[in-house]
Amino acid sequence: MEQDINRSRLFIASCFALLTTAFAFGIRAGIMNDLVADMSMSDTQLGWINFMGIFGFPIATLIGGPLYNSLGPKKIGDIAFISHIVGITFSIFSGSFYWLFFSTFFISFGNGMVEAAYNPMIANMYKAEERAKMLNLFHVWFPGGIAIGSIIVILVANFGGGWQVKLGMMYIPALIYFFMFRGQKFPEAPEETTTSTAENMKAILRSPLYWLMLVCMALTATTELGTQSWVERILANSGAQPLLVLALVTGIMAVGRTFAGPLIHRLNITGVLLASAVISTIAIFMMSMATGAMVYIAAVLFAIGVCYFWPNMISFVAEYTPRTGALGMSLIGGVGMLGLSIFQPIIGSWIEGHRATEAANGLTGDALELAAGQATLANIAILPLILTVVFAGVFFYIKTRYKKEDHV
Repeated sequence: MEQDINRSRLFIASCFALLTTAFAFGIRAGIMNDLVADMSMSDTQLGWINFMGIFGFPIATLIGGPLYNSLGPKKIGDIAFISHIVGITFSIFSGSFYWLFFSTFFISFGNGMVEAAYNPMIANMYKAEERAKMLNLFHVWFPGGIAIGSIIVILVANFGGGWQVKLGMMYIPALIYFFMFRGQKFPEAPEETTTSTAENMKAILRSPLYWLMLVCMALTATTELGTQSWVERILANSGAQPLLVLALVTGIMAVGRTFAGPLIHRLNITGVLLASAVISTIAIFMMSMATGAMVYIAAVLFAIGVCYFWPNMISFVAEYTPRTGALGMSLIGGVGMLGLSIFQPIIGSWIEGHRATEAANGLTGDALELAAGQATLANIAILPLILTVVFAGVFFYIKTRYKKEDHV
């Protein structure tokens, strides 16, 4: 690696870029009730706002992934910054559902460009034995940023600030990563991944293992972020403070990813994914029945369960299908967000459907909202249950029959 490449500065700048992405999720989760009060939005409309807050991500990865080999992380990162600034600014000044709907797309598009630029850049900067560790350290800043964003929402609300002020906090990490990247030299891809985009696509098309992981990524992303995106609405009447639950979950996830190296070494990537699916299933079912202090206990278990999903799905692609290259890493992240975006209005409709059912059964007020939220969590818990079965098969396949030369 060239000596004039400042790997530490590039890595830290990438973390601030991901922090901007995380703020988008954490702050949006914390302004949903504000939007209901200020714009009289329904849960279904909130679901569509969440949809657009995610949908731009896979669009960006579908564009950024194929262009990575020709444009490189610097130019793709510049597109991410411009998209973030445009999206934040227009969101702050939006006064209706439709303006917020479309401006939110630019934020999510910037989020996807961050993923398209910096996942492969980090994978290229470090040797194979360090790759999973550094990708986990990079992805510390997603849950960490959601935790920070949740706390910011609470503090701004305590000082009387509106949802526009909360969104404005996203300017801070965006400007930091923009200036940290200025004037820096970026790394080239190592020989094992320096194939053309066409070769990357050929590797994707001929790998059934990669296609299976694409499907799993949609479910892991929804298990993790679908639950977190709706935490304020689902847990508002559970006896726990929803944003504190979100901060607790994401804080634990950040710590877990910081010390992921020894765990990955002991269990390997597929073992970690299987254990994560099992724990997530148990945790979400617990959360669907818990009230009061038990919500926090279930949330701790949930954090442990979903902690390693995202970075280790990316690491799985880098480790077991390396010829898919930057395109493979970008597409799997994009498919994860695409699956999550599709589920957003579905989750919103689940809440409204369960609310109508429980109202017909005679529930009213807080009891009605609690029952609707818990029933929705029970629906979400089916996703990690499916993942448990699939990852068990992948674990035993990798352990007994996998040959790297069949997948490169």
